[in-house]
This record gives sequence, C-alpha cells and structure tokens, in this order.
Amino acid sequence: MAARHRGHLIVSMLGKSEQPLQAARVTTAVIGALIATMPECCGVAWAGRVARPADLWLEASRDSFAPYPGYPFGLWVDILPFRSGAKIGAVTMGLSAFVGREIEFVTGKLTLSALFDKVTGLAAYLIEHGNVVKDGDTIGASESERIQVRYKNSDAFGGLPVFYCTDDFV
Repeated sequence: MAARHRGHLIVSMLGKSEQPLQAARVTTAVIGALIATMPECCGVAWAGRVARPADLWLEASRDSFAPYPGYPFGLWVDILPFRSGAKIGAVTMGLSAFVGREIEFVTGKLTLSALFDKVTGLAAYLIEHGNVVKDGDTIGASESERIQVRYKNSDAFGGLPVFYCTDDFV
C-alpha cells in the first residue's frame, strides 16, 4: 500500500469550534464525499490519533448526521484494551478532541466485552453532551453498577489526561 502513496489531503474546519461534535460530523461527511470521488485514497488519519481504512470511512461516514448514538464516533475514537496486573482495562484515543481527556477504565469485575460496552457508552455520552462528568462523580445505571470517575494524569500512559474510571471502590 505504501508504494501507491502519492500525497496527502488535509481537511480541517477553520477556527476553533465551540461545537466539536458538529464539526466532527461535517468534517466526516466531507471526507466521505472526497473518498467517494477519489477511490485511490487508502486511509484517513483523524486528529493525529486514530487511523481508519478508506472503505470503512466511506461506509461509516454515511451516518455522520444520524441522531445520538448512531453517528460514527468509532471513526473518531479508538478503544484499546490493556492488562494491569490481575485486572483488565481500556483506554480511549481521540476522545480528548471532544472533551479534553481520554477515558482510562480499569476493572477486576467486568469481562472485556462488558468493559468495552461501558467505555463505548461513556465515550458516546461525553461526545454528545460535552464534559459533564465532574471529578469524583459516579456513573452507572444503578447503585450496584456505580463507577467512580476521577480526573488524573494517567500513570500507565505517560501522564495523558484521563477520566480514570474504576468499579472497585468502597
């Protein structure tokens, strides 16, 4: 694929957007239209943190203006699993473009699938509503599902500003 590479096309909104979701929707749709007219495009790098193949972008960008939670936030945010001792975790990459922080979630209780569901739900909620989760808040559908959220710089990811989430607090 690298042998075919001939150049880059940068698509960007002018100025600082007060509505990052709206800017992402418009930019995503424009990039999708460009890929449709330039089939030799091989991929999209989003916000310097997320890379997607052109065919995936073309397909998903059709939902750029779908209502919450149907828009293609998976084009904008990666969720990466990791192990932390006996626990598992997931960290986002790309969410900070919307709310100034990534999510780092560590659990000793959830399965990997359930962990991804929690991180996906929180990321989509934050993209839709902005940074409405405050340091020390708890989130979850019920009292038994409470997850504590702390603002911190990640110990595991080089001081990255994160919403540090854990479900094993008292």
